[in-house]
Amino acid sequence: MQQGVSVTKKDIVRTISEEVGLTQQQTKEVVQKTFDAIIESLVRDERIELRNFGVFEVKPRAARKARNPRTGEQVDVPRKHVVTFKPGKYMEAKVRALDEAEARRVLRANQVNHAEQQDDGNHQAPPEGPSGRWDA
Repeated sequence: MQQGVSVTKKDIVRTISEEVGLTQQQTKEVVQKTFDAIIESLVRDERIELRNFGVFEVKPRAARKARNPRTGEQVDVPRKHVVTFKPGKYMEAKVRALDEAEARRVLRANQVNHAEQQDDGNHQAPPEGPSGRWDA
């Protein structure tokens, strides 16, 4: 799996535009309006449920004491509102499938490495039987 790869709004617009046959400008307007509607709903303290995707909510985070990692000094962090997201079942299943695919890939790689170690090209003759002759 690649780390650090980002998908931008422009990438999303391009993909949707190609799939539905709208211009990129038309698609950009629809995507932006969708994002604006989500933000406005959250600001009005509304819960947003998008089936097969997930749920966005604004929740209060209580005031707390924290520690400055540089100085070790204790600081007060005020109460604030934060946006939370809980993925839907469909998204969870798709992400879980990534883990399962990764586990299968690792297992196959380990099996191949083990087989290569077993058959490394240094074929030796099997050990000989007891030395000496019994019938002599």
